[in-house]
Amino acid sequence: MKKSPTDSCVDIELFQDDLKDIERKFFRNIESIFKITTFGDEIGFLCMTKDATYAYGDYICECLSLQHDPKRPQQIDILNDKKIIQVDSGKSFIVVLTDDGQVYLASEYSKWKTNNTFRLISTCDDDDRFEMIACGFGHLLLLRQDGTVFALGNNYNGQLTGNSDSSYVTLVNTGLNNVKIIACGGAHCFALTNTNEIYSWGKNEDGQLGLGNTNNQRTPSLVSFPDGSIDSSIKNIVAGARHSLFLFENGQIFGCGYGQRSFNKNQKDSSVPTLILIENVQKVACKNDLHFSFVMDKSSHYYVWGKIKNIEFLFPTKLDGQPKSFAAASAITVNAIIMQSPITFGLTSIIHIFESNDPISFIELLDNPNNYDVEFIIGDKRILASKCHLKMSSKYYNRMFSGDWKENKLVKIKNYSYNVYYAYLRKLHNGRIRIKQSNIVELIDLANCYGDEQLMKHCRTFIRKNLNEHTLSTYLPLIVNYELNDMHDKLVELTIENILPKTANDLCENKENIAQFLVWFSEKKNL
Repeated sequence: MKKSPTDSCVDIELFQDDLKDIERKFFRNIESIFKITTFGDEIGFLCMTKDATYAYGDYICECLSLQHDPKRPQQIDILNDKKIIQVDSGKSFIVVLTDDGQVYLASEYSKWKTNNTFRLISTCDDDDRFEMIACGFGHLLLLRQDGTVFALGNNYNGQLTGNSDSSYVTLVNTGLNNVKIIACGGAHCFALTNTNEIYSWGKNEDGQLGLGNTNNQRTPSLVSFPDGSIDSSIKNIVAGARHSLFLFENGQIFGCGYGQRSFNKNQKDSSVPTLILIENVQKVACKNDLHFSFVMDKSSHYYVWGKIKNIEFLFPTKLDGQPKSFAAASAITVNAIIMQSPITFGLTSIIHIFESNDPISFIELLDNPNNYDVEFIIGDKRILASKCHLKMSSKYYNRMFSGDWKENKLVKIKNYSYNVYYAYLRKLHNGRIRIKQSNIVELIDLANCYGDEQLMKHCRTFIRKNLNEHTLSTYLPLIVNYELNDMHDKLVELTIENILPKTANDLCENKENIAQFLVWFSEKKNL
Protein backbone atom coordinates (compact mmCIF):
# COMPACT_ATOMS: atom_id res chain seq x y z
CA MET A 1 0.00 0.00 0.00
CA LYS A 2 1.21 3.50 -0.73
CA LYS A 3 1.66 5.97 2.12
CA SER A 4 -1.42 8.15 2.62
CA PRO A 5 -0.67 11.83 3.22
CA THR A 6 -1.09 13.01 6.82
CA ASP A 7 -2.47 16.33 5.60
CA SER A 8 -4.62 16.13 2.46
CA CYS A 9 -4.05 19.84 1.84
CA VAL A 10 -2.62 22.84 3.70
CA ASP A 11 -3.06 26.59 3.27
CA ILE A 12 0.24 27.82 1.84
CA GLU A 13 -0.19 31.08 3.78
CA LEU A 14 0.98 29.11 6.84
CA PHE A 15 4.47 29.26 5.33
CA GLN A 16 4.35 32.86 4.17
CA ASP A 17 7.17 33.88 6.55
CA ASP A 18 9.40 31.05 5.33
CA LEU A 19 8.68 31.65 1.64
CA LYS A 20 8.02 35.41 1.60
CA ASP A 21 10.97 36.20 -0.69
CA ILE A 22 10.01 33.79 -3.47
CA GLU A 23 8.81 35.39 -6.69
CA ARG A 24 5.01 35.43 -6.82
CA LYS A 25 4.90 33.86 -10.29
CA PHE A 26 6.82 30.81 -9.07
CA PHE A 27 5.00 30.80 -5.73
CA ARG A 28 1.62 30.35 -7.45
CA ASN A 29 2.89 27.26 -9.30
CA ILE A 30 3.81 25.32 -6.15
CA GLU A 31 1.53 22.29 -5.77
CA SER A 32 3.10 20.52 -2.78
CA ILE A 33 5.90 21.06 -0.28
CA PHE A 34 8.00 19.31 2.34
CA LYS A 35 9.68 21.33 5.09
CA ILE A 36 12.99 19.80 6.14
CA THR A 37 13.52 20.23 9.89
CA THR A 38 15.70 18.77 12.64
CA PHE A 39 14.59 19.33 16.24
CA GLY A 40 12.49 22.27 15.08
CA ASP A 41 15.29 24.00 13.14
CA GLU A 42 14.33 24.70 9.54
CA ILE A 43 16.96 23.61 7.04
CA GLY A 44 15.06 23.97 3.80
CA PHE A 45 12.14 23.00 1.59
CA LEU A 46 11.40 20.74 -1.33
CA CYS A 47 8.85 22.45 -3.58
CA MET A 48 6.98 20.53 -6.27
CA THR A 49 5.29 22.12 -9.25
CA LYS A 50 3.34 20.27 -11.92
CA ASP A 51 6.48 19.61 -13.95
CA ALA A 52 9.50 19.63 -11.63
CA THR A 53 10.96 19.47 -8.10
CA TYR A 54 12.92 22.33 -6.55
CA ALA A 55 15.20 22.87 -3.55
CA TYR A 56 14.93 25.98 -1.37
CA GLY A 57 17.31 26.86 1.46
CA ASP A 58 21.06 27.03 2.03
CA TYR A 59 21.41 23.53 3.49
CA ILE A 60 19.44 21.52 0.94
CA CYS A 61 21.00 23.46 -1.95
CA GLU A 62 24.47 22.75 -0.59
CA CYS A 63 23.64 19.02 -0.42
CA LEU A 64 22.73 19.13 -4.10
CA SER A 65 25.56 21.36 -5.40
CA LEU A 66 23.09 24.18 -6.04
CA GLN A 67 23.36 27.89 -5.28
CA HIS A 68 20.57 29.05 -2.98
CA ASP A 69 18.56 31.96 -4.38
CA PRO A 70 16.11 33.53 -1.86
CA LYS A 71 13.85 34.64 -4.73
CA ARG A 72 13.60 31.38 -6.62
CA PRO A 73 13.98 27.70 -5.62
CA GLN A 74 16.53 25.71 -7.62
CA GLN A 75 15.40 22.94 -9.95
CA ILE A 76 16.67 19.42 -9.15
CA ASP A 77 17.55 18.00 -12.56
CA ILE A 78 17.91 14.38 -11.48
CA LEU A 79 14.23 14.40 -10.47
CA ASN A 80 12.97 15.80 -13.78
CA ASP A 81 9.94 13.90 -15.07
CA LYS A 82 9.66 12.14 -11.69
CA LYS A 83 6.41 12.25 -9.71
CA ILE A 84 7.21 12.22 -6.00
CA ILE A 85 4.69 10.43 -3.79
CA GLN A 86 6.48 10.41 -0.41
CA VAL A 87 9.23 12.42 1.31
CA ASP A 88 10.90 11.86 4.69
CA SER A 89 14.07 13.05 6.40
CA GLY A 90 16.45 12.32 9.26
CA LYS A 91 19.51 13.99 10.73
CA SER A 92 21.12 15.75 7.75
CA PHE A 93 19.60 13.54 5.06
CA ILE A 94 16.42 13.55 3.01
CA VAL A 95 14.78 10.72 1.06
CA VAL A 96 12.15 10.78 -1.71
CA LEU A 97 10.03 8.00 -3.21
CA THR A 98 8.75 8.34 -6.78
CA ASP A 99 5.63 6.80 -8.30
CA ASP A 100 7.75 4.36 -10.33
CA GLY A 101 9.03 2.81 -7.08
CA GLN A 102 12.48 4.40 -7.01
CA VAL A 103 14.11 5.90 -3.90
CA TYR A 104 16.62 8.78 -3.90
CA LEU A 105 18.70 10.07 -0.97
CA ALA A 106 20.63 13.32 -0.49
CA SER A 107 22.94 14.36 2.37
CA GLU A 108 25.93 16.53 3.17
CA TYR A 109 27.52 13.67 5.16
CA SER A 110 30.21 11.86 3.15
CA LYS A 111 29.33 8.46 4.68
CA TRP A 112 26.09 8.40 2.66
CA LYS A 113 28.21 8.75 -0.52
CA THR A 114 25.67 10.89 -2.37
CA ASN A 115 28.31 13.01 -4.18
CA ASN A 116 26.28 16.19 -3.61
CA THR A 117 23.22 15.02 -5.49
CA PHE A 118 20.28 12.65 -5.03
CA ARG A 119 21.66 9.09 -5.07
CA LEU A 120 19.46 6.25 -6.32
CA ILE A 121 19.05 3.65 -3.56
CA SER A 122 18.74 0.05 -4.73
CA THR A 123 19.65 -3.56 -4.07
CA CYS A 124 21.47 -5.41 -6.82
CA ASP A 125 18.11 -6.51 -8.22
CA ASP A 126 17.21 -4.51 -11.34
CA ASP A 127 13.54 -5.17 -10.64
CA ASP A 128 13.55 -3.33 -7.29
CA ARG A 129 10.44 -1.26 -6.79
CA PHE A 130 9.59 0.27 -3.41
CA GLU A 131 6.23 1.53 -2.15
CA MET A 132 7.02 3.13 1.22
CA ILE A 133 9.92 4.80 3.06
CA ALA A 134 10.44 5.77 6.71
CA CYS A 135 13.33 7.73 8.20
CA GLY A 136 14.80 7.63 11.69
CA PHE A 137 17.38 10.00 13.11
CA GLY A 138 20.29 8.24 11.38
CA HIS A 139 18.71 5.37 9.45
CA LEU A 140 15.86 4.58 7.08
CA LEU A 141 13.58 1.68 6.18
CA LEU A 142 12.38 0.82 2.68
CA LEU A 143 9.35 -1.38 1.95
CA ARG A 144 9.66 -3.18 -1.37
CA GLN A 145 6.49 -3.84 -3.34
CA ASP A 146 6.74 -7.56 -2.59
CA GLY A 147 6.44 -6.82 1.17
CA THR A 148 10.15 -7.18 2.04
CA VAL A 149 11.71 -4.62 4.42
CA PHE A 150 15.24 -3.26 3.91
CA ALA A 151 17.27 -0.92 6.13
CA LEU A 152 20.11 1.56 5.60
CA GLY A 153 22.19 3.86 7.83
CA ASN A 154 23.65 3.48 11.33
CA ASN A 155 23.15 0.34 13.40
CA TYR A 156 24.23 1.57 16.83
CA ASN A 157 20.99 0.37 18.43
CA GLY A 158 20.08 -2.45 16.08
CA GLN A 159 18.00 -0.40 13.64
CA LEU A 160 19.35 -2.46 10.75
CA THR A 161 18.81 -5.66 12.78
CA GLY A 162 21.61 -7.96 13.87
CA ASN A 163 25.05 -7.03 15.24
CA SER A 164 26.59 -5.99 11.94
CA ASP A 165 28.26 -2.66 11.30
CA SER A 166 26.36 0.36 10.06
CA SER A 167 25.68 0.34 6.32
CA TYR A 168 25.22 3.57 4.38
CA VAL A 169 25.55 2.20 0.85
CA THR A 170 24.38 -1.42 0.79
CA LEU A 171 20.79 -2.19 1.78
CA VAL A 172 20.34 -4.68 4.62
CA ASN A 173 17.52 -7.22 4.35
CA THR A 174 15.77 -7.25 7.74
CA GLY A 175 14.24 -10.66 7.10
CA LEU A 176 10.72 -9.26 7.41
CA ASN A 177 8.23 -10.17 4.69
CA ASN A 178 4.52 -9.76 4.01
CA VAL A 179 4.70 -6.19 5.42
CA LYS A 180 2.31 -3.38 4.47
CA ILE A 181 3.35 -0.45 6.72
CA ILE A 182 6.73 0.65 8.09
CA ALA A 183 7.53 3.41 10.60
CA CYS A 184 10.62 4.88 12.28
CA GLY A 185 11.20 6.83 15.44
CA GLY A 186 14.51 8.38 16.43
CA ALA A 187 16.37 5.07 16.56
CA HIS A 188 13.59 2.47 16.60
CA CYS A 189 11.51 0.74 13.94
CA PHE A 190 8.14 -0.87 13.29
CA ALA A 191 6.66 -3.12 10.63
CA LEU A 192 2.98 -4.04 10.28
CA THR A 193 2.24 -7.25 8.40
CA ASN A 194 -0.75 -8.11 6.23
CA THR A 195 -1.95 -10.32 9.08
CA ASN A 196 -2.18 -7.31 11.47
CA GLU A 197 0.95 -8.21 13.45
CA ILE A 198 3.36 -5.48 14.60
CA TYR A 199 7.11 -6.10 14.88
CA SER A 200 9.49 -3.65 16.59
CA TRP A 201 13.26 -3.37 16.99
CA GLY A 202 16.02 -0.86 17.76
CA LYS A 203 16.53 1.51 20.69
CA ASN A 204 14.23 0.91 23.68
CA GLU A 205 15.52 2.78 26.74
CA ASP A 206 12.09 4.39 27.29
CA GLY A 207 10.00 1.35 26.36
CA GLN A 208 9.19 2.80 22.95
CA LEU A 209 9.19 -0.65 21.33
CA GLY A 210 6.13 -1.71 23.34
CA LEU A 211 7.71 -5.01 24.41
CA GLY A 212 7.23 -4.62 28.18
CA ASN A 213 10.91 -3.86 28.90
CA THR A 214 13.58 -1.21 28.24
CA ASN A 215 16.19 -3.37 26.54
CA ASN A 216 17.43 -2.51 23.06
CA GLN A 217 16.27 -5.08 20.53
CA ARG A 218 18.34 -6.12 17.51
CA THR A 219 15.83 -8.68 16.26
CA PRO A 220 12.27 -7.79 15.20
CA SER A 221 9.93 -8.87 18.01
CA LEU A 222 6.16 -9.16 18.14
CA VAL A 223 4.34 -6.34 19.95
CA SER A 224 1.39 -7.44 22.07
CA PHE A 225 -1.33 -5.30 23.62
CA PRO A 226 -2.42 -5.47 27.28
CA ASP A 227 -5.51 -7.62 26.88
CA GLY A 228 -3.96 -9.66 24.10
CA SER A 229 -6.97 -9.30 21.81
CA ILE A 230 -7.61 -5.98 20.14
CA ASP A 231 -10.78 -6.34 18.07
CA SER A 232 -9.76 -3.97 15.28
CA SER A 233 -7.22 -3.64 12.48
CA ILE A 234 -4.23 -1.34 12.76
CA LYS A 235 -4.74 1.79 10.66
CA ASN A 236 -1.39 3.52 11.15
CA ILE A 237 1.83 3.55 13.19
CA VAL A 238 3.90 6.67 13.89
CA ALA A 239 6.87 7.28 16.15
CA GLY A 240 8.68 10.20 17.76
CA ALA A 241 12.19 10.54 19.10
CA ARG A 242 11.49 8.21 22.05
CA HIS A 243 7.83 7.17 21.83
CA SER A 244 5.44 5.32 19.53
CA LEU A 245 1.73 5.42 18.66
CA PHE A 246 -0.65 2.83 17.19
CA LEU A 247 -3.92 3.96 15.61
CA PHE A 248 -6.72 1.42 15.13
CA GLU A 249 -9.51 1.45 12.57
CA ASN A 250 -12.07 1.72 15.41
CA GLY A 251 -10.65 5.12 16.44
CA GLN A 252 -8.66 3.94 19.48
CA ILE A 253 -5.05 5.03 19.85
CA PHE A 254 -2.35 3.42 22.01
CA GLY A 255 1.06 4.77 22.93
CA CYS A 256 4.26 3.54 24.56
CA GLY A 257 7.58 5.08 25.53
CA TYR A 258 8.52 8.56 26.67
CA GLY A 259 5.53 10.58 27.89
CA GLN A 260 2.83 8.05 27.06
CA ARG A 261 0.99 8.27 30.38
CA SER A 262 -2.60 8.88 29.27
CA PHE A 263 -4.24 11.16 31.88
CA ASN A 264 -2.59 9.66 34.96
CA LYS A 265 0.12 12.08 36.06
CA ASN A 266 1.57 9.56 38.50
CA GLN A 267 1.96 6.86 35.89
CA LYS A 268 5.48 6.26 34.59
CA ASP A 269 6.39 6.07 30.93
CA SER A 270 4.75 2.96 29.56
CA SER A 271 6.78 0.09 28.09
CA VAL A 272 3.59 -1.59 26.83
CA PRO A 273 0.97 0.00 24.55
CA THR A 274 -1.32 2.14 26.73
CA LEU A 275 -4.72 3.48 25.69
CA ILE A 276 -4.71 7.25 25.11
CA LEU A 277 -8.02 8.69 26.26
CA ILE A 278 -9.08 10.44 23.07
CA GLU A 279 -12.09 8.98 21.28
CA ASN A 280 -12.73 8.45 17.57
CA VAL A 281 -9.24 9.33 16.38
CA GLN A 282 -9.02 9.50 12.58
CA LYS A 283 -5.44 10.60 11.97
CA VAL A 284 -2.19 10.87 13.92
CA ALA A 285 1.00 12.84 13.27
CA CYS A 286 4.46 12.77 14.79
CA LYS A 287 8.09 13.24 13.70
CA ASN A 288 11.18 11.22 14.48
CA ASP A 289 12.91 14.15 16.21
CA LEU A 290 10.03 15.36 18.42
CA HIS A 291 8.68 14.35 21.84
CA PHE A 292 5.06 15.35 21.22
CA SER A 293 2.25 14.18 18.96
CA PHE A 294 -0.98 15.35 17.34
CA VAL A 295 -4.23 13.54 16.59
CA MET A 296 -7.43 14.54 14.81
CA ASP A 297 -10.79 13.06 15.79
CA LYS A 298 -13.84 12.45 13.61
CA SER A 299 -15.14 15.96 14.37
CA SER A 300 -11.88 17.45 12.99
CA HIS A 301 -10.76 18.57 16.45
CA TYR A 302 -7.01 18.46 17.03
CA TYR A 303 -5.23 17.34 20.23
CA VAL A 304 -1.61 17.53 21.33
CA TRP A 305 0.38 15.88 24.12
CA GLY A 306 3.97 15.11 25.12
CA LYS A 307 6.98 17.22 26.05
CA ILE A 308 6.98 20.61 24.35
CA LYS A 309 10.22 22.56 24.56
CA ASN A 310 11.04 23.06 28.26
CA ILE A 311 7.46 22.61 29.46
CA GLU A 312 6.63 19.60 31.63
CA PHE A 313 4.61 16.83 30.03
CA LEU A 314 1.44 18.12 28.48
CA PHE A 315 -1.41 15.63 28.70
CA PRO A 316 -3.87 15.26 25.81
CA THR A 317 -5.22 18.76 25.25
CA LYS A 318 -7.73 19.94 22.67
CA LEU A 319 -6.35 22.78 20.58
CA ASP A 320 -8.20 26.08 20.34
CA GLY A 321 -8.35 28.07 17.16
CA GLN A 322 -9.90 25.37 14.96
CA PRO A 323 -6.79 24.36 12.98
CA LYS A 324 -7.53 22.94 9.54
CA SER A 325 -4.45 20.72 9.28
CA PHE A 326 -1.63 19.18 11.31
CA ALA A 327 0.69 21.85 9.91
CA ALA A 328 -1.66 24.53 11.27
CA ALA A 329 -1.93 22.67 14.59
CA SER A 330 1.86 22.72 14.94
CA ALA A 331 1.84 26.51 14.78
CA ILE A 332 -0.78 27.04 17.51
CA THR A 333 0.14 28.12 21.04
CA VAL A 334 -0.78 25.68 23.82
CA ASN A 335 0.70 26.93 27.11
CA ALA A 336 3.87 27.56 25.11
CA ILE A 337 4.74 28.04 21.47
CA ILE A 338 5.14 24.57 19.99
CA MET A 339 6.99 25.73 16.91
CA GLN A 340 8.00 29.17 15.71
CA SER A 341 6.63 28.26 12.27
CA PRO A 342 4.63 25.29 10.95
CA ILE A 343 6.11 21.91 10.15
CA THR A 344 4.99 19.37 7.56
CA PHE A 345 4.39 15.72 8.30
CA GLY A 346 5.44 14.24 4.99
CA LEU A 347 4.70 15.47 1.49
CA THR A 348 1.93 18.07 1.74
CA SER A 349 -0.41 19.36 -0.98
CA ILE A 350 -1.12 23.06 -0.62
CA ILE A 351 -4.07 25.40 -1.19
CA HIS A 352 -3.60 28.66 -3.01
CA ILE A 353 -5.85 31.68 -2.86
CA PHE A 354 -7.09 32.22 -6.41
CA GLU A 355 -6.64 35.84 -7.45
CA SER A 356 -7.98 37.95 -10.29
CA ASN A 357 -5.76 40.12 -12.44
CA ASP A 358 -7.68 43.20 -11.32
CA PRO A 359 -5.60 44.96 -8.64
CA ILE A 360 -8.49 47.23 -7.58
CA SER A 361 -10.25 46.25 -4.35
CA PHE A 362 -13.72 47.40 -3.31
CA ILE A 363 -13.69 45.50 -0.03
CA GLU A 364 -14.75 48.63 1.87
CA LEU A 365 -18.16 48.31 0.21
CA LEU A 366 -18.78 44.89 1.78
CA ASP A 367 -20.45 44.72 5.21
CA ASN A 368 -20.26 48.49 5.56
CA PRO A 369 -23.17 49.69 7.82
CA ASN A 370 -22.65 53.23 6.53
CA ASN A 371 -23.05 52.37 2.87
CA TYR A 372 -25.38 49.51 1.89
CA ASP A 373 -28.74 49.01 0.26
CA VAL A 374 -29.20 45.23 0.45
CA GLU A 375 -28.93 42.64 3.22
CA PHE A 376 -28.31 38.96 2.57
CA ILE A 377 -29.89 36.93 5.38
CA ILE A 378 -28.34 33.51 6.04
CA GLY A 379 -29.81 31.81 9.09
CA ASP A 380 -29.35 34.23 11.97
CA LYS A 381 -26.53 36.14 10.25
CA ARG A 382 -26.52 38.92 7.68
CA ILE A 383 -24.15 40.38 5.11
CA LEU A 384 -24.44 44.02 4.00
CA ALA A 385 -23.65 45.00 0.42
CA SER A 386 -24.14 47.55 -2.34
CA LYS A 387 -26.48 46.62 -5.21
CA CYS A 388 -24.66 48.94 -7.58
CA HIS A 389 -21.31 47.20 -7.10
CA LEU A 390 -22.82 43.71 -7.28
CA LYS A 391 -24.62 44.56 -10.53
CA MET A 392 -21.32 45.69 -12.06
CA SER A 393 -19.46 42.62 -10.80
CA SER A 394 -21.91 39.86 -11.69
CA LYS A 395 -24.38 39.16 -14.49
CA TYR A 396 -26.45 37.16 -11.99
CA TYR A 397 -26.82 40.08 -9.59
CA ASN A 398 -27.39 42.46 -12.49
CA ARG A 399 -30.44 40.41 -13.46
CA MET A 400 -31.54 39.98 -9.86
CA PHE A 401 -31.48 43.66 -8.92
CA SER A 402 -33.01 44.78 -12.21
CA GLY A 403 -36.07 42.58 -11.71
CA ASP A 404 -38.24 41.60 -8.78
CA TRP A 405 -35.55 42.43 -6.25
CA LYS A 406 -35.02 45.97 -7.53
CA GLU A 407 -36.81 47.60 -4.59
CA ASN A 408 -36.25 44.81 -2.03
CA LYS A 409 -33.56 45.32 0.60
CA LEU A 410 -33.67 41.80 2.09
CA VAL A 411 -32.52 38.65 0.27
CA LYS A 412 -32.78 35.33 2.09
CA ILE A 413 -30.16 32.73 1.12
CA LYS A 414 -31.20 29.13 1.85
CA ASN A 415 -28.93 26.94 -0.26
CA TYR A 416 -25.50 28.09 0.91
CA SER A 417 -23.75 28.47 4.25
CA TYR A 418 -22.78 31.86 5.64
CA ASN A 419 -19.02 31.24 5.28
CA VAL A 420 -19.28 30.20 1.64
CA TYR A 421 -21.60 33.03 0.66
CA TYR A 422 -19.47 35.61 2.44
CA ALA A 423 -16.36 34.22 0.70
CA TYR A 424 -18.11 34.57 -2.66
CA LEU A 425 -19.22 38.16 -2.03
CA ARG A 426 -15.72 38.96 -0.85
CA LYS A 427 -14.37 37.60 -4.15
CA LEU A 428 -16.63 40.00 -6.04
CA HIS A 429 -15.11 42.86 -4.05
CA ASN A 430 -11.38 42.04 -4.02
CA GLY A 431 -10.96 39.28 -6.63
CA ARG A 432 -9.66 36.69 -4.16
CA ILE A 433 -11.17 33.44 -2.90
CA ARG A 434 -9.82 30.50 -0.94
CA ILE A 435 -11.01 27.12 -2.20
CA LYS A 436 -10.56 24.04 -0.04
CA GLN A 437 -12.03 20.57 0.29
CA SER A 438 -14.52 21.70 2.93
CA ASN A 439 -16.15 24.34 0.69
CA ILE A 440 -15.64 23.08 -2.87
CA VAL A 441 -19.06 21.37 -3.03
CA GLU A 442 -20.94 24.59 -2.23
CA LEU A 443 -18.68 26.83 -4.29
CA ILE A 444 -18.94 24.84 -7.50
CA ASP A 445 -22.73 24.68 -7.11
CA LEU A 446 -22.81 28.43 -6.56
CA ALA A 447 -20.56 29.02 -9.58
CA ASN A 448 -22.85 26.89 -11.72
CA CYS A 449 -26.07 28.47 -10.42
CA TYR A 450 -24.81 32.05 -10.70
CA GLY A 451 -23.08 31.48 -14.05
CA ASP A 452 -19.72 32.64 -12.66
CA GLU A 453 -17.25 31.29 -15.23
CA GLN A 454 -14.17 32.54 -13.39
CA LEU A 455 -15.15 30.81 -10.14
CA MET A 456 -16.02 27.63 -12.06
CA LYS A 457 -12.55 27.72 -13.64
CA HIS A 458 -10.95 28.06 -10.19
CA CYS A 459 -13.03 25.13 -8.90
CA ARG A 460 -12.00 22.94 -11.83
CA THR A 461 -8.32 23.81 -11.25
CA PHE A 462 -8.62 22.98 -7.56
CA ILE A 463 -10.30 19.61 -8.23
CA ARG A 464 -7.72 18.61 -10.84
CA LYS A 465 -4.82 19.41 -8.49
CA ASN A 466 -6.33 17.57 -5.52
CA LEU A 467 -7.99 14.59 -7.23
CA ASN A 468 -6.56 11.32 -5.90
CA GLU A 469 -7.77 7.98 -4.55
CA HIS A 470 -8.48 9.54 -1.13
CA THR A 471 -10.55 12.46 -2.46
CA LEU A 472 -12.29 10.55 -5.26
CA SER A 473 -15.49 9.99 -3.27
CA THR A 474 -15.83 13.76 -2.77
CA TYR A 475 -14.92 14.95 -6.27
CA LEU A 476 -16.38 12.23 -8.51
CA PRO A 477 -20.02 13.32 -7.93
CA LEU A 478 -18.98 16.89 -8.79
CA ILE A 479 -17.23 15.77 -11.97
CA VAL A 480 -20.35 13.86 -13.05
CA ASN A 481 -23.01 16.37 -11.93
CA TYR A 482 -21.30 19.42 -13.44
CA GLU A 483 -20.03 17.57 -16.52
CA LEU A 484 -16.35 18.35 -15.94
CA ASN A 485 -15.30 16.37 -19.00
CA ASP A 486 -11.76 17.74 -18.93
CA MET A 487 -11.19 15.60 -15.80
CA HIS A 488 -11.65 12.31 -17.66
CA ASP A 489 -7.95 11.91 -18.45
CA LYS A 490 -7.11 12.35 -14.76
CA LEU A 491 -9.78 9.78 -13.82
CA VAL A 492 -8.33 7.28 -16.28
CA GLU A 493 -4.82 7.79 -14.88
CA LEU A 494 -6.08 7.44 -11.30
CA THR A 495 -8.03 4.29 -12.12
CA ILE A 496 -5.12 2.55 -13.86
CA GLU A 497 -2.40 3.53 -11.38
CA ASN A 498 -4.21 3.36 -8.05
CA ILE A 499 -7.69 1.87 -8.06
CA LEU A 500 -7.33 -1.20 -10.32
CA PRO A 501 -4.19 -2.54 -8.54
CA LYS A 502 -5.89 -2.15 -5.15
CA THR A 503 -9.07 -3.81 -6.44
CA ALA A 504 -7.03 -6.70 -7.82
CA ASN A 505 -5.31 -7.20 -4.46
CA ASP A 506 -8.65 -7.20 -2.63
CA LEU A 507 -10.04 -9.79 -5.04
CA CYS A 508 -6.99 -12.03 -4.65
CA GLU A 509 -7.28 -11.97 -0.85
CA ASN A 510 -10.95 -13.03 -0.84
CA LYS A 511 -12.17 -15.85 -3.07
CA GLU A 512 -15.82 -14.97 -2.46
CA ASN A 513 -15.18 -11.49 -3.84
CA ILE A 514 -13.68 -13.01 -6.99
CA ALA A 515 -16.77 -15.13 -7.57
CA GLN A 516 -19.09 -12.17 -7.04
CA PHE A 517 -16.99 -10.02 -9.36
CA LEU A 518 -17.05 -12.63 -12.14
CA VAL A 519 -20.83 -13.02 -11.83
CA TRP A 520 -21.21 -9.25 -12.14
CA PHE A 521 -18.78 -9.12 -15.08
CA SER A 522 -20.59 -11.93 -16.90
CA GLU A 523 -23.97 -10.23 -16.47
CA LYS A 524 -22.58 -6.91 -17.76
CA LYS A 525 -20.98 -8.63 -20.74
CA ASN A 526 -24.25 -10.30 -21.74
CA LEU A 527 -26.27 -7.09 -21.65
